[in-house]
Amino acid sequence: MDLTRRRMMQGALAGAGGLALGGVPRWAHASLELGAMRIDTLSDGHLVLPPEFIFGPMPQDALGPVLEARGITPGAPLTPECNVTLLRSGDNTILFDTGAGPSFQESAGQIGDALDALELAPEDVTHVVFTHAHPDHLWGILDDFDEPFFYEAQHMIGKAEWEYWTDPKTVDTIQPERTTMAVGAQRRLMAMEDAMLFFDDGEEILPGVAAVSTPGHTPGHMSFEIRDGSESVMVIGDAIGNHHVAFARPDWHSGSDQDRDLGAATRVALMDRMAAEQMRLIGFHLPGGGMGRAEKAEDGYRFVQES
Repeated sequence: MDLTRRRMMQGALAGAGGLALGGVPRWAHASLELGAMRIDTLSDGHLVLPPEFIFGPMPQDALGPVLEARGITPGAPLTPECNVTLLRSGDNTILFDTGAGPSFQESAGQIGDALDALELAPEDVTHVVFTHAHPDHLWGILDDFDEPFFYEAQHMIGKAEWEYWTDPKTVDTIQPERTTMAVGAQRRLMAMEDAMLFFDDGEEILPGVAAVSTPGHTPGHMSFEIRDGSESVMVIGDAIGNHHVAFARPDWHSGSDQDRDLGAATRVALMDRMAAEQMRLIGFHLPGGGMGRAEKAEDGYRFVQES
């Protein structure tokens, strides 16, 4: 695809509509400097989910008070943000996940507009690194024409995650309600096979970026510790999937996790580490751009948004 057609796809909100009052990009939710690195979270829009998708397996008698204490209306649809993390370090411009793309939900798939607000184009991205292969994180890998959207980028994914979603048996063994996810992930990943590199837990995949295994939400879900000297931040993807129950009761099973026991164990361990080290975290579905910290509270933890 030629550059002109790609730029036309970036949407009507680019340009004059891409800036809020005062010239601040409205698509860039939160940002921080980490030594010589610059991190921004970019809005890909939001999802619309039935509450049972997350709350279904939880103890319903105890769930209501937890939600009400955090301003969540029981039974109402959930509309979590989708925050794609952008890291600029030296000559590298790195995206963690690609967003939902054009064919998942109408309320999502807006990463092109977010990049445009920062005066970046898809071809400026040098690396795309995936936390996992769910639709809202992966399906933006291809454009409306089923061609690579970030066509100049090296794409990277954990080896275990790749092997799970590209295994032909996964479509037949995954929970029936997730079959569409499996079909979509397999098609998109295989389309990008020649552009993909694989890594394992603990590897420094790029300078200052280390992979941290956080499985359960998906079998090979990865988080990433970004570090410059003594400063660090953890990109956690969906290992901690919301700012309410996931923090208050990290040990509860979440309906969004494929392995609910492992997802809860991972969430508890990650929360303990984040709180003990007071490490910043960036969550894909956390509010206000997703940057903040985990702080110990009487009933578990609470999310403290980065100011």
